[in-house]
Amino acid sequence: MSLLEFVKDAGAKVLDAVANPADAGRQIRSHIEKEIGVSDVDVQWIEGTVKVSGNAKTQADKERLILAAGNIQGVKAVDDAITVAAPGAASRMYTVKAGDTLGKIAKEHYGDASKYPQIFEANKPQLKDPDKIYPGQVLRIP
Repeated sequence: MSLLEFVKDAGAKVLDAVANPADAGRQIRSHIEKEIGVSDVDVQWIEGTVKVSGNAKTQADKERLILAAGNIQGVKAVDDAITVAAPGAASRMYTVKAGDTLGKIAKEHYGDASKYPQIFEANKPQLKDPDKIYPGQVLRIP
């Protein structure tokens, strides 16, 4: 298990009823199913931390699932208990800062700004447009 921290005030507006932990867990699970298409997961909401457990086919699927759960307003951390059927190398995680672009992030991590499509593709469906990222958002850097 690992704990990945997120910016609590950044992210998708998914939660309607954070006062009720069961409702919050269901809302986040529904969001994960919609965004990632993964349904073999259990989601629990514990005072701003999302605990996800279950199975993922690949390391990339696991990382997308964690980011879908974490990049939600009100989530401060994701406690990961996901097992992977086909383990692979883990991606680096990067928290977007004010003024960042995918090109700037690609330049920093790959030494070449024109490699930004690799970051964009690695973060679909979370990212719908390479020009729309926001401070506090956590991205996978493969």
